[in-house]
Amino acid sequence: MWSTAVVHSAENSQSYAASMEGIRETYVRYAPGVEHRRADEDEIVAKIVDELHALNAVAYDKHQHATRDAHAKSHGVLRGDLTVYPDLPGVLRQGLFGQPASYPVMVRLSTAAGEIRSDQIAGLRGFAVKVLGVPGPRALPDDDTGNQDFLLVNKPTIPFGHVEAYLAAMRLAKKQAKVPDAALKVAGVVARTAGHVLDAVQLPKPAPVAGLGMPNTHILGETFHSMAALRYGDYLAKISAAPLSEPVRTLTGVPIDRDGDGVLRELVVDFFRDNAAEYELRAQLCTDISTMPVEDASVLWPESESPHLPIAKLSFPPQDAGSAARRVYADDVLSFNPWHALAAHRPLGSIMRVRRQAYEASTSFRHAMNAVPRVEPRSIEELPG
Repeated sequence: MWSTAVVHSAENSQSYAASMEGIRETYVRYAPGVEHRRADEDEIVAKIVDELHALNAVAYDKHQHATRDAHAKSHGVLRGDLTVYPDLPGVLRQGLFGQPASYPVMVRLSTAAGEIRSDQIAGLRGFAVKVLGVPGPRALPDDDTGNQDFLLVNKPTIPFGHVEAYLAAMRLAKKQAKVPDAALKVAGVVARTAGHVLDAVQLPKPAPVAGLGMPNTHILGETFHSMAALRYGDYLAKISAAPLSEPVRTLTGVPIDRDGDGVLRELVVDFFRDNAAEYELRAQLCTDISTMPVEDASVLWPESESPHLPIAKLSFPPQDAGSAARRVYADDVLSFNPWHALAAHRPLGSIMRVRRQAYEASTSFRHAMNAVPRVEPRSIEELPG
């Protein structure tokens, strides 16, 4: 089986085609029937949107400024390029990746919580990618953005992987919003200990343990995942982005050893002041819908059945990743939404269907309360320097 550790680079003289040993003869084909809606899904989604609105209102009352109900705190905003690899095998030449090309990208680094918390609290970290100027039919008929968003998090699965679990998670988040940072730091230590115990006895971790129990490491060394599935042209896939260049690969697993509530932003700004970075975008194709389900994003797709295969490179030059103008633009103007997508990369599964309504409601609230017009970028030059 092809190893996920293999990377594609100019320094590697081995032909790319020869490295594709993980390519199989058959993969699950996309068809509308791969999704199965619950009979009460619309009712549950409406409750989720109500819970998210309540979280938005609490955050606004606290900060007198509207924030995202998830990924409220940013740690840096990057300008770069996505380059589709040449000579991809046919199963990988799909949608955005159908032919060699280069596109400008904007990336927002964040923490997944809907509250602005201390960076000393462990949690999920985000890597939201906006690919600009992507031609082709759209996933939604009224979407004229012309962009492709990939929303990635440093965990391959989402603990609340279907709509009913998502609703329970939102209700827990509303209670957690009232918990002070100091208590969450202690809870993180407890959760990490509990996580080690559950791993030892091979039991699944509850959502609070899975989040707070994560190691608090350098954000630029993380591998980020779509967690939920999306259409990959004729097939189904999950997308990931992994450190490729040596400067970010050496940061993988490096613990945060600085004090301060905004340490992640400091680390990102310090790194990009003098360094460039490359990440590899990868696709994990579905081989068996029973073991790699679309409707439950809490189920890990086994790499033994289908490895993550390289499809493109994300390149970021040295830059000011944390300028005030750039932060305001990313936090107040930009919107990232998995439904800003080509039809060839249509989001799939109940969690993605929730996001279609939830993200729209959250974005509308945020822009209205901050009196900031909703503007989807048409050019990379719109991102402040």
